[in-house]
Amino acid sequence: MPMPLLSSALNALAADGVPADVQGLPWMWILFAVCALVILVVGYLVFGALNLWFRAFSSGTPISLWSIIGMRFRQINPQVIVNARITARKAGLDIPTDEFEAHYMSGGHVMRVVTALIAANKANIALSYKQATAMDLAGRDVLDAVQTSVNPKVIDVPAKESGQQTIDGVAGTGIQLKVKARVTVRTNLDRLVGGATEMTIVARVGQGIVTTIGAAKNHMEVLENPKSISKTVLESGLDAGTAFEILSIDIADILVGENIGARLDTDKAEAAKKVAQAEAEQRRAMAVAREQEMVALVAENRAKVVLAEAEIPLAIADAFRKGNLGIMDYYALRNLQSDTDMRNSIANPDQTKPDRPQT
Repeated sequence: MPMPLLSSALNALAADGVPADVQGLPWMWILFAVCALVILVVGYLVFGALNLWFRAFSSGTPISLWSIIGMRFRQINPQVIVNARITARKAGLDIPTDEFEAHYMSGGHVMRVVTALIAANKANIALSYKQATAMDLAGRDVLDAVQTSVNPKVIDVPAKESGQQTIDGVAGTGIQLKVKARVTVRTNLDRLVGGATEMTIVARVGQGIVTTIGAAKNHMEVLENPKSISKTVLESGLDAGTAFEILSIDIADILVGENIGARLDTDKAEAAKKVAQAEAEQRRAMAVAREQEMVALVAENRAKVVLAEAEIPLAIADAFRKGNLGIMDYYALRNLQSDTDMRNSIANPDQTKPDRPQT
């Protein structure tokens, strides 16, 4: 529509239904500002996309301009996708742009996946794009896994972060051996997703070392032949179910610890001693209690004797009343008692005179 006609139409519209305070606005300038803003936004999108499109085109990996513009609307960083596409294509990997976009929208690290694929391809390691993205989305560092496959890594046993210095085992003689080992492993890419981590390798190797030392009848056998530990542990298949393949197990150091067997025997003897002492103390307490019981029983019997002797004067008095005992008989009884006491004092001068009831 020509500009004069557009102006006449806007003025007519304003005269019919637009309020009077708005009728004087410069509609041409407002329309011009809106058009300029639209042109700037489109120009920004097109110019940014045009730069990336030219980079891709000049690198021999053409990507359509509308595809790059659409990435911004899909909240995808087009620079990451274009860089990944160019890098993969230059390395001889033909991966569609849609694959990169899908992995980016899934939260994956596109450039690390591309770098890992290039490293695996150069090292003749079979690794597909599907495997690499699955490892990345599973939380594994796929680039580090490829690098470990090419350049095996060494794991210390025990691990430094565990705070333990050695793996300790006790031989058949009771001597403790302290062992440090180093395990050389490389990543098994086929088992990386779902496979156990390095800590499982460390735990299994430590278990194998303890088992091997415990199976030795003499600690000198282990000291003379440390390779027996490595051989036994390797033959156990400790890398089963893990994301690694064990290449070698090297014994770095073996130290002789304390005599655990002797210490256990000493502790056992000390425990037996305490048990015997407790039993002896129990028997002594029972003897003391029995002695006190006997003392009480003797005192009780003495009381019964005293009570019985106290009845003698009563019986004599009753005999006097009934006429069964005369006065001469009484004096004869007293003389007999006095004679008996005299004879006892002559025979046993140190013996205390027994207490007799008064008759």
